[in-house]
Amino acid sequence: MAIFLTVVLTVYILTNLYLWFKGRRALSGAGISTAWYNAIFIALASSFVIGKFLEHSYSSVFTDIVNVIGGFWMAFMLYGFLAWLAADILLLIQKPFHLLPAEVIPRFRLWLFAGITSVTVILIIIVFINAVSPVTKRYTIEVSKKFETGSEPMRIVAVSDIHLGSIIRKRSMRHLSEMIASEKPDLVLFLGDLLDGSIGPVLRGDLLSYLRIPEPRYGTWAITGNHEYMSDLGKSIPYIESKGIRVLKDEVIALGNGVQIIGRLDRTAINTPGSSRKTLGKLLAEADTAAPVILLDHQPYDLSALSSTPVDLQLSGHTHNGQMWPLNLITKSMFELSHGHRVFGKTHVIVSSGFGIWGPRMRLGTRPEILSITLKGKSE
Repeated sequence: MAIFLTVVLTVYILTNLYLWFKGRRALSGAGISTAWYNAIFIALASSFVIGKFLEHSYSSVFTDIVNVIGGFWMAFMLYGFLAWLAADILLLIQKPFHLLPAEVIPRFRLWLFAGITSVTVILIIIVFINAVSPVTKRYTIEVSKKFETGSEPMRIVAVSDIHLGSIIRKRSMRHLSEMIASEKPDLVLFLGDLLDGSIGPVLRGDLLSYLRIPEPRYGTWAITGNHEYMSDLGKSIPYIESKGIRVLKDEVIALGNGVQIIGRLDRTAINTPGSSRKTLGKLLAEADTAAPVILLDHQPYDLSALSSTPVDLQLSGHTHNGQMWPLNLITKSMFELSHGHRVFGKTHVIVSSGFGIWGPRMRLGTRPEILSITLKGKSE
């Protein structure tokens, strides 16, 4: 974790230094004072780190605001960096051909600064609107095993990666409640990262209390994600369960129709002192594999290995489908399935892009979603 944080912080600092230098050079080259620019840039560039640091020790409306600003700045960093990088490459290419006279370049850089800043801000507004407009993705999955109560289909709603906290708050929970209720589910599943990096903002506003859905026939269940470990597992699980959501921790439960639900602890448990994670084989040994088996595992790793197991359906999240292009290209290279539905042997796998976000409340090239799954058993 220390190495990961060091790498992330290094990239964050270097990207900000690059953007700061590009803006300062454009302004100073045109004879414009950069004192105000330096002050604003430092405030914005430090907002994300300050917000994340403060919310763990002093959660307040102020830290919520700082986190929101920091999230917007992260998006500005990404797309501002890509735009300036493209501009620098074009300037470098034209240099041998002298397409731009030397005396024009300072003024051209100023126009680039104004243009890139304006376009990036407009893009951020667009992708913010996309991020607050979740959709329902519907799937029909047929398995070759019978339900104990016959062939009646079961309607499942699954939600991953809500990241409830400083940014995802009451209004989002009300909207999610409406979306879930409209599907009239028999079973509701939360696929990890229900909470974000700190439980402080959640407890302060009792945010999960705004999730109000009719009690499903087969209950409401959840598993841990990596962010539950970040938000203090000893507090997050009791809080979630106090709202009527049972958290499965490497457990197997049988529903009233015989369907087996296996809820795995997140992979983070492997590297967490005092914690561990059962193998899938041990969990399957505790299940009635003659009945339909649904596996809940937050991070979609080792999917090909499912083809040799009696698991009928695995539901995962974690990837956010990259959340913001071009990061989806990275998640596609990291996971066998980073979003959508695919069959491995006889095992159906669905990976959700998630309902919420991490960092900036923005999505480009992907939509926030909930899953509505009609599970059909063998009819005879």
